Amino acid sequence: MESIERSSSLPISAEAAWARVVTEQGINDELAPWLRMTMPKRLRGRTIDDVAAEVLAGDGELGRSWILLFGVLPVDYDDLRIVELEPGRSFDERSQTLAFRVWLHRRTIEPSGPDGCRVTDRLGFELRALPARIPGAAHLSSAIVGALFTHRHRRLRQFARTCASTMPR
Repeated sequence: MESIERSSSLPISAEAAWARVVTEQGINDELAPWLRMTMPKRLRGRTIDDVAAEVLAGDGELGRSWILLFGVLPVDYDDLRIVELEPGRSFDERSQTLAFRVWLHRRTIEPSGPDGCRVTDRLGFELRALPARIPGAAHLSSAIVGALFTHRHRRLRQFARTCASTMPR
């Protein structure tokens, strides 16, 4: 299993960060302009918090999401499953994708300082059998996932700086 971790300090409250990262708009802003993620029917127009009770009472399955290159070309899918959720603080996703037999994503948001927070993404993933046979595929997938989450954190920091600059002091 490959693993990656990215963490960023943001100049906004943990509540403000959480309110952003559990929305379709927030997720897609982090992925832009390279990727866009469709939402399963259960999540359209809703946040992870909105479906928390029903997800945690069941098997955690949210449905299929498509990953679209430049917002139009399907390059992967994600069968989203939330296995743990602490609203306002963290979620654990354990899913399967077209490329990965196992996809683990834990996002945690913790307050830090009087007006800030720290967002941490921990990822674990294992390629499906066929792509895993390709020499160098594990290394390449680690590089791609690492670059994607570096990009996502850069976009999060940009969003947070914009929010912080418009907040009254």
